[in-house]
Amino acid sequence: MGDWFDAEQHIERAHEFYEAGRWDDAETELREALSLNPYRSEWHFNLGLTLEAAGRYADAASAFRDAHELEPKDAPSALLVGVNHLRAGQLRESIPWLEAAHKLEPEDAASLVYRIEAFARLGDHDQAELMFYLAQELNPKDAMAYAMLADSLLTRGLHDKAVWCLREAAQYDSTLPHIHSRLAEAYAATGRLERARQLYLRELRQNPGDIDTLLDLGCLLAEMNRSQEAGEKFRRVLEIEPDNAPAHYYLGGLAERQGQIDDALAQFDVVLRLDADFPGVRRRLAAIRLGRGARASGDAAAARELLAAEFREFGISGARWSVEDLEELGTLLLDAKMASEAREVYEAIVLRKPGAADALHSLAVSCFHSGDRARGIELSREVVKLNPKHVGALHNLAVAFFDERNLTRARYWARLASLVEPEDAALRRLRLKLWVFAMGDGIARLSRRAVCLVSRRREDDATPPGDRVPTADNS
Repeated sequence: MGDWFDAEQHIERAHEFYEAGRWDDAETELREALSLNPYRSEWHFNLGLTLEAAGRYADAASAFRDAHELEPKDAPSALLVGVNHLRAGQLRESIPWLEAAHKLEPEDAASLVYRIEAFARLGDHDQAELMFYLAQELNPKDAMAYAMLADSLLTRGLHDKAVWCLREAAQYDSTLPHIHSRLAEAYAATGRLERARQLYLRELRQNPGDIDTLLDLGCLLAEMNRSQEAGEKFRRVLEIEPDNAPAHYYLGGLAERQGQIDDALAQFDVVLRLDADFPGVRRRLAAIRLGRGARASGDAAAARELLAAEFREFGISGARWSVEDLEELGTLLLDAKMASEAREVYEAIVLRKPGAADALHSLAVSCFHSGDRARGIELSREVVKLNPKHVGALHNLAVAFFDERNLTRARYWARLASLVEPEDAALRRLRLKLWVFAMGDGIARLSRRAVCLVSRRREDDATPPGDRVPTADNS
């Protein structure tokens, strides 16, 4: 009797903490109650709700699963196991639970709607569309179904269809979270920036302090070259949340665009202190410092330190980086004279883009700079096979053979490059250098021959006539 009473007391306190938003305290009370009586399905369910509210989705899925094991015919607990797996990024784990929820409650479209999201995020857009049409059979006006399908369409670049879906969703439920900002994003993707701006403002009228919407609107205004207004939105975010790294990052981008380099560096430095893993911030800082060159002492060393850290991150998680990010890193590494590191990055790019001439050319450049001339020549030849008019590869081959003093091949590649770009200044300088070197080499040969002839004449003059041996010159 005492345990039962204590457990109920813990449940009451957990409810009070939950209402007050004190998730940790609510969890503690619920776990105390469950330690006294672990067979109450609704208590496990409440624990799941608490963990879900705290953003601990994987733990929430486990709690809802415990609730479902005690009540196997309960559809909501099965649905919430699937939803929380979905929120935790465990997409494949979510689908069987969503299917189980649908079998238990086939008239409820919710499990189908969440499967639209799951399949879309997995890249299986055909299945996502199938789930949408099945959901429509149950509820033709399900706003969430339209919104979820819109995300799939946006991922595929079908922006006009996504706009239509989101407009339908807003028509059926104008209170759907972030519906106007999502519609704004779709309009922006179609180039209708002013319409997107109006929709973001409409979202902010409903939720004035919504940080995500303020950031998105700021980025849109920056794209519209309304930099002052964009800065106001980012600073508004910092008034609400001073440690918001994206707002500092975007303010740094605005400052850089306006030529306020010191302000940009200050903002990016703040981002780095707030979140050392913020995507791209080390590269932005390194690019600025490399761009300043010798004008600021220590910039080159600071840039190399930043890029060394970025290269280490590439070694850990580079498989998840986009090709564009890898190309940016490779370019910066070459600019910072870190050719060996750049070579590894470009090798990763070539694996992602086999047969891409520009990627092979960049790899060849990194090989040349790291001292592997043979590999650089081999890769440059591959580039020329793929693109016979690739001036960079032709120029590099000419330079490489010139460095080896193979003037015949150097002139051949330089001539081919000049046929493609006859006005290229670097090629003109290279051809002049080849001409001067050839002239010098010719003069040297003539000088050596003249010296030999003079020496021979002197020997002949010193030899008595009867002792001379006839030669081609004196026979």
